[in-house]
Amino acid sequence: MCANGILNVNKPAGRTSFSVVSRLRKLSGEKRVGHAGTLDPLATGVLPVCFGHATRIVEYLMNHAKIYVAAIELGVSTDTYDREGRITEQKDASNLSLTAIEGALRSFLGPIKQVPPVYSALKLRGEKYYNLARAGIKVNPPPREVTVEKIEVLNYTNPLLQIRVYCSKGTYIRSLANDLGRQLACGACLRDLVRAGYGPFNLENSISWEEAEGAAASGKLAAMLYPADYPLSDWPLAVLDSQQIDAIIKGKNIALLLENERNNTFCRAYNSQRQFIALLKFNQGTGTWHPEKVFNT
Repeated sequence: MCANGILNVNKPAGRTSFSVVSRLRKLSGEKRVGHAGTLDPLATGVLPVCFGHATRIVEYLMNHAKIYVAAIELGVSTDTYDREGRITEQKDASNLSLTAIEGALRSFLGPIKQVPPVYSALKLRGEKYYNLARAGIKVNPPPREVTVEKIEVLNYTNPLLQIRVYCSKGTYIRSLANDLGRQLACGACLRDLVRAGYGPFNLENSISWEEAEGAAASGKLAAMLYPADYPLSDWPLAVLDSQQIDAIIKGKNIALLLENERNNTFCRAYNSQRQFIALLKFNQGTGTWHPEKVFNT
């Protein structure tokens, strides 16, 4: 089959993001399949899986903000920062008040420098950190700037804390849990994690893993896919004529008249039938638009 679009899968616990992609690639017969934003095996929730030419917009989809619901256990630290790791320290957290916890959480709001977990899929000279860590090689991931827009406390029944986090790409909730434990001087680790939202995708418009497998195996996947341009709906839109389309197919820049043109980096281009055909990037020097990616022509 030839599938083009994005499937919003509610990833089950215990599966890696890679295994979801691998299984759907095999069942669907579509060679070009990829996911946007890795979820740890422990985690569940929204995993956008891109098929066909939608794999070419993964880099832009990754820029969308995310929403997580996390369960954090206070008083327990592990080497992986979650419940699947080796316990490295335990302390009494029974006297921690909600006021103290909320005060500590406020220190993580805004642009912050966050150190990713040693056990992560980030790479050092081509090798994943978790492979190096498991081999006993000491690694020190450099801090990265991420943005935490909001943290809501949903429930606190000592020692378990449940929070909802609104954050940018690259934010590790495991690191947030570990850093919170340090801030409170009692240690903490992630017990459970759900990605509840990812840009325009959320749990409400997701499908279960069983539904995804069934649709891919029966050839009914196309009906469940969101269009490739769905996550780009906030970008400026341009409708091109036949001459402009011919030009971008040949890799040539074109002139457009868009509102606030010079304030935009990208726009999405369509033909007169409103079919999505390209992503264009603005060239400040020439005042023209370059065909960054061309799809349907």
